[in-house]
Amino acid sequence: MASVIAPANSSPVEDAEAIRKAVHGWGTDEKKIISIIGHRNAVQRKLIRQTYEEIYQENLIKRFESELHGNFEKAMFRWILDPLDRDAVLANVALKQSNPDYHVIVELSCIYSPEELLAIKRAYQARYQHCLEEDLASHISGDLGKACSFWLQFLVALVGVYRYDGAEIDTRLAKTEADVLHNAIKDKNHEEITRIHLVNDPADHYLAAVCTAIRCINDPKKYYEELLQNALHNHGVDEDVLTRVIVTRAEKDLKDIMELYYRRYSITLDHEVAKETSGDYKAFLLTLMGKHD
Repeated sequence: MASVIAPANSSPVEDAEAIRKAVHGWGTDEKKIISIIGHRNAVQRKLIRQTYEEIYQENLIKRFESELHGNFEKAMFRWILDPLDRDAVLANVALKQSNPDYHVIVELSCIYSPEELLAIKRAYQARYQHCLEEDLASHISGDLGKACSFWLQFLVALVGVYRYDGAEIDTRLAKTEADVLHNAIKDKNHEEITRIHLVNDPADHYLAAVCTAIRCINDPKKYYEELLQNALHNHGVDEDVLTRVIVTRAEKDLKDIMELYYRRYSITLDHEVAKETSGDYKAFLLTLMGKHD
């Protein structure tokens, strides 16, 4: 269930006009922007972008980039993009960091449906003129030796293989795979372990990626709840993770994640976010969570 509250009868023309006023004049009216964009679903946001450009001959995203700043600007940019394009951007940003965040790639591969992942890969290709698998391979570098090869095989396998997502289970195949996996671990056959998406390798990055994959597949909401807890309390606030989870899950299962967070820590997630963030960034995140500053 989505946390964002979107009116069914909103007018993209009226919204575009109001946003135009908010970004022109003596100063930017961030509260007005939040009150509009923060309460529009993906279809409505797309109509606003298109209408704004048609009326004013100006790209709304670029206007926001010039008027907004810091974590607020980054969160707004993520939110206003089409969801598939946004996920493509998140994947690209994760790979281009000096210390690439491969957890993002694992999330996209293991939590999203095979059809969603395929659509994201198409959006990635259209936006960057490269396929995700190629960029993934090119950005894995460093003196990781053989472990790097195993890690690359695992990540590319996650992204490149069409994962079965149906309800039927072939118990005979599952038993066969389990036997192969057992023997692979015993014999340290990394190729077979990678193929079945489990691992017994001492390389930290490799092991972390596989553990993330298992957690994502086993219980995505619990994974996100733990991710948020770490983002808020692990040696300072990790705004990138906080933004990514809230923005990408706001129209999906953020409400369920918030309820899970409360049951586990006996404190509401919006209270934690309000305590650890500030300004327009704080107000925008709370809006996406269905709360108010």
